[in-house]
Amino acid sequence: MSPVVELDGVGRVFPGPPEVEALRDADLVVETGDYLALVGPSGSGKSTLLHLLGLLDRPTSGTYRLNGIDTGVLSEPERAGLRASEIGFVFQAFHLLGQRSNVENVMLADVYRPGGRRRRRQRAIEALESVGLGHRLEGNPTTLSGGERQRVAVARALVSEPSIVLADEPTGNLDSRTSAAVMELFDELHGRGLTIVVITHDDDVAGRARRRMRIQDGNLTAIGAGAA
Repeated sequence: MSPVVELDGVGRVFPGPPEVEALRDADLVVETGDYLALVGPSGSGKSTLLHLLGLLDRPTSGTYRLNGIDTGVLSEPERAGLRASEIGFVFQAFHLLGQRSNVENVMLADVYRPGGRRRRRQRAIEALESVGLGHRLEGNPTTLSGGERQRVAVARALVSEPSIVLADEPTGNLDSRTSAAVMELFDELHGRGLTIVVITHDDDVAGRARRRMRIQDGNLTAIGAGAA
């Protein structure tokens, strides 16, 4: 079985002037069931790496394979289809629609899968139940706490049964107690076999991961194991 993610000499240069080398010759392997934290300060290249991993941008050098597929040879529609089916996103800012119910917010991430609206709704209900929000289906995000809204966002990331979840500063808008509860949810999901990559500047968040890598000045290096 191929790794979920393989980066081989991946770089990203933004044209100038001045030219910016945001990512330099990065090598990375993420196996199925891995839990990786990518840490680094603001401006280190974390967002650039996230956009590349999420197929939101293309590298200027090197190769990115997702489940053995060379993403560099794919058209934009092919990349969008692969992104929708294989990658779940969790963002710092939640990005939920306040005028839609919680279950509808989750359903919106599942529109490309077959089965019709009834089946999509059932999958969304199951995703919300998996994050402990089976009792908050019909309310909307404006009635939820910050931690509950992030749980809805996690359910949205899970509903398409992706190969990997990319979490970008998932506790950045939460207080310390709520952050701990959300990260306990990530621990539980990893225990069920989910492959997770968390991008963070928070050492407590990074310490939850099975392994950690640092990105600084566009350079990606291993920095030792996190919590088991």
